[in-house]
Amino acid sequence: EKDMKEAVRWLRRAAEQGHAEAQYSLGFCYANGNGVEKDMKEAVRWSRRAAEQGHAEAQYSLGCCYANGNGVEKDRKEAVRWLRRAAEQGHAVAQYDLGVCYLGGDGVEKDMKEAVWWWRKAAEQGNAKAQYNLGVCYFKGEGVEKDMKEAVRWLRRAAEQGLAEAQYNLGFCYENGYGVEKDRKEAVRWYRKAAEQGNSSAKDALKKLGSSERRNKNAGSASRSVPGGVFISPLG
Repeated sequence: EKDMKEAVRWLRRAAEQGHAEAQYSLGFCYANGNGVEKDMKEAVRWSRRAAEQGHAEAQYSLGCCYANGNGVEKDRKEAVRWLRRAAEQGHAVAQYDLGVCYLGGDGVEKDMKEAVWWWRKAAEQGNAKAQYNLGVCYFKGEGVEKDMKEAVRWLRRAAEQGLAEAQYNLGFCYENGYGVEKDRKEAVRWYRKAAEQGNSSAKDALKKLGSSERRNKNAGSASRSVPGGVFISPLG
């Protein structure tokens, strides 16, 4: 605690001299009560000073403060303005969030093409949620031309990072032969991964596959399995 207070003292000296990284760090300390009393208004004040100097992480933080009304009055348009500034500097989470704003028309005019544009930027940097949303857009033909193979490509990238929604939807694609060769074993493998994380759609899909398998055995036939659930929507 004593060390944190000392660290804050040095941060403040650097911040007051206009050092953007120190300003952002001091804002972070105020936001989390590290070495100082928690104070969201002070957090916003220092984040803003860093953001105005072009500090991308501070711009993103300030955008979040405006989005949630933390330390400032909630203002979705102002939130988008700061998210955009961070996103334009390549901040992947800001790019993802900006895409979500365009998806829901939150602080901006609703625009699926613009949402896809920002998600692609974030997805290419490895953001799993953006990869997933991009996959869903290709699957449904929203904001882009429908392309099942491209849908599977992005879903796989998100699924391999452990995103349960992507794992479930990749299983759905394998079960039903969307963008890949139909493969029941691969479907079950991905459904299980999602179910282990508590994904209810995946649990339901596994139950349906299990019951259809039992019916097939009882009927002594190899009839096609019941499709497992439904493809789920972009993350907001």
